[in-house]
Amino acid sequence: MSRSPQSIGERVLPVPGRTDEELREPAFCIRLEFAPVFEEGPDCLNSTAPIKASSADLVAEVEALGGRLSLVRERIGEIIFGQREVIEQALITLLCGGHTLLIGVPGLAKTRLVETLGTILGLEDKRIQCTPDLMPADILGSEVLEESETGRRSFRFIPGPVFCQLLMADEINRASPRTQSALLQAMQEGRVSIAGQYHPLPRPFHVLATQNPLEQEGTYPLPEAQLDRFLLQIDVSYPDRDAERQMLIATTGITEDRPRPAMSVAELIAAQRVVRRIPVGESVVEAILSLVRSARPDSSATESMTRFVSWGPGPRASQALMLACRARALIDGRFSPSIDDVLALAPPVLRHRMAVSFAGRAEGLTVARVIEQISAPFR
Repeated sequence: MSRSPQSIGERVLPVPGRTDEELREPAFCIRLEFAPVFEEGPDCLNSTAPIKASSADLVAEVEALGGRLSLVRERIGEIIFGQREVIEQALITLLCGGHTLLIGVPGLAKTRLVETLGTILGLEDKRIQCTPDLMPADILGSEVLEESETGRRSFRFIPGPVFCQLLMADEINRASPRTQSALLQAMQEGRVSIAGQYHPLPRPFHVLATQNPLEQEGTYPLPEAQLDRFLLQIDVSYPDRDAERQMLIATTGITEDRPRPAMSVAELIAAQRVVRRIPVGESVVEAILSLVRSARPDSSATESMTRFVSWGPGPRASQALMLACRARALIDGRFSPSIDDVLALAPPVLRHRMAVSFAGRAEGLTVARVIEQISAPFR
């Protein structure tokens, strides 16, 4: 059964518990939201200055962005066939300002998806093919010694491919732990350190990393602490028959469709700000807390969870689920997320943040089945 927040007519109340008269008061503002500090100035995306937008302004922005994001999805669908959930979750990652891990066998258009997103959203995109001999300097950049015409010598920093707005790290588990750590530090801090000097990365900055789930020989699995840095883990499956038929016809002819821009970088940054301003009802907040906490062995009320789950998601999972639900509501043109959003996004948020114990694997239990069990009470 579909659930929706309280509404006035067809519009969702920006703040639960407020009357229509209160919302019309000039002094009324939505609750304050704060974001991590990376840039300076009151108008930048990551400013900690309080956001004071009237409810009418927020509704207008959500309506406008809903239409623009609908166009974005339509144009991505012209290039990527039969991957609606993957496209939606990739857009959610970008709207939340996060990074994502794409898991799928070769040939499922993961690289093409990143290139398409870069073109349609106006982002500068680059690609790294991870190998065991890839060094941190190969992706971050390095300093070279130069000599001027006067004979003066100085070091000049040459930026690596990480200095872009949308980076694809192909087969990230093939890179050495040292290189993985350098990339993931850049993802977390939004800057790189070379020879004791910090160099800020462009804004926005997103990493879409891929992994092949079949071949694990010669790879370096990401540690749990590094997996937790990814907002979502998106499992890319095979397209259905109709989508694959459409793909065959569209990609094997003389000409091939090219992605068309539908959004600018400034509009994407504005959309990221709106995501953090979308209010969340108390019932949705409680559902997020209950769902995430029930996946932890030490706080779960069920004996099977304590026995079959070795470790569960931390508070970062709750934060990721809250932001992702807001972004999904914005994509659909809704003014507030519902419990249905929580249920839809629980698998990609939780699947890389928990593990089944040996006893659970012996019983044939998987992470996907555990997430299904803890989600059942909310359906």
